[in-house]
Amino acid sequence: MGLDFAIDELYATGWSALDSSECSHHADGRTFPSVERIKREFGDAGFALSVRHIQLFDCYRAEWTDANGRAEGAVVGRSESEAAVYALSQLRRQVAI
Repeated sequence: MGLDFAIDELYATGWSALDSSECSHHADGRTFPSVERIKREFGDAGFALSVRHIQLFDCYRAEWTDANGRAEGAVVGRSESEAAVYALSQLRRQVAI
């Protein structure tokens, strides 16, 4: 997938970097939120996000649960940031429905 794709997907949901606190900058200049900021955004939406390294496949799995601990979604990425950014894009699509 790649961080480029994850950022594209996040921007496609209407996310903007007007508030650039706790954001990083991609090599192409685009701003994207840090993992900690993404976790807070999940919390604000009523979900908990966890990102963990899956050593067997050398990837990161981002999984979010609702207030009752029920799994609501999961994605994988090559880095922690990639998985978290893509998870946020998916959450934004999920709650927009």
